[in-house]
Amino acid sequence: MVRTWPELIAALAELEGRQGQLRKFVAVEDRRRRIAELEAEMARPGFWNSPTHSQATVAESSQLKRSLQPLERLECSLEELRAYVELLKEGGTAEGAADFVAVDELCDEVERLAGEVELASFLSGPHDGCSAIFSLHAGAGGTEACDWADMLLRMYLRWAERKNFTVEMEELQAGDCAGISRATFRLVGDSAYGYAKAERGVHRLVRISPFDANRRRHTSFCSVDVVAEIEDDVEVGIRDDELRVDVYRSSGKGGQHVNKTESAVRLTHLPTGTVVTCQNERSQAKNKASAMRILRARLYERAEDEKRSAMEKFYGEKGEIGWGNQIRSYVFQPYQMVKDLRTGHETSNVQAVMDGDLDGFVGAWLRAGCPTVRRSQTSDG
Repeated sequence: MVRTWPELIAALAELEGRQGQLRKFVAVEDRRRRIAELEAEMARPGFWNSPTHSQATVAESSQLKRSLQPLERLECSLEELRAYVELLKEGGTAEGAADFVAVDELCDEVERLAGEVELASFLSGPHDGCSAIFSLHAGAGGTEACDWADMLLRMYLRWAERKNFTVEMEELQAGDCAGISRATFRLVGDSAYGYAKAERGVHRLVRISPFDANRRRHTSFCSVDVVAEIEDDVEVGIRDDELRVDVYRSSGKGGQHVNKTESAVRLTHLPTGTVVTCQNERSQAKNKASAMRILRARLYERAEDEKRSAMEKFYGEKGEIGWGNQIRSYVFQPYQMVKDLRTGHETSNVQAVMDGDLDGFVGAWLRAGCPTVRRSQTSDG
């Protein structure tokens, strides 16, 4: 619906206020000052003599520059909107004219950009900028649950495509009759973990079962675990005597080679009982390296939870993969609704959600978990 002239002026004023709040929260000047320091350091003679230090410096500089790009795009678009509004004022353009409608559409685009920047500003955790490791496990519901896990996997692959993340499948175990029993994949991209961590928990499906000849309504569950892929310089102690390594032949599709050699690797961390399996690569060495990377990430997440004495926040929060532990419900029949039980965010557009439209749920969870940001914006406003 096209705004009226007073509504357009009010929307512009609101966007200018939001931009000012975001500049304060993102600490633009501090980040630009740090970028200048890093660039000065990179220009010094002998900077590249230490590969480890130089790579870390370049990475920090690149990350800071990327973090400012969304806000810079917002500021450019806002300046363009401001200029067009001034032209409309001078020309006395009537509401509903073609140029007025074009400016109104530009205002919608600037509002969308502002929402994206606000959402990105909530990613302030120590590992929010890292890639993520997703694990899906079918829970209560048998064949139904395996099919539900497969549907969730498709949903997350579609969501990753929307967010321009790269997906690297590490493990995919087919269900007995349909779907998948479990899957593990890496989500590679800027702030992948920061966004994906909102999905950690048990997901519940209610629908008329396609596997039930009597067309009865069934409830299925699937557990989703998300951990950050930590950097190699983060210390995670894993002793050789604490690790059991099993090798076996890969299962599923893979051509003539993959099922003839013992290339799949299963790592078991004996003190915690954590098990990681990887069978995606042809090489046993590559599978072991991938499994070790995932194991380190899971053990690090577990250690962080223990330090905070809040295991329920990450692992305990999921609990049993069944009744009473879900974070989100997907209802296909008798009505259509997807509702997040943590934030209350819901939508009736089930098909869009299953096609990867998760930004509403992710945004609601991030906002609900950032009271400091909300207080800052409220006090500034």
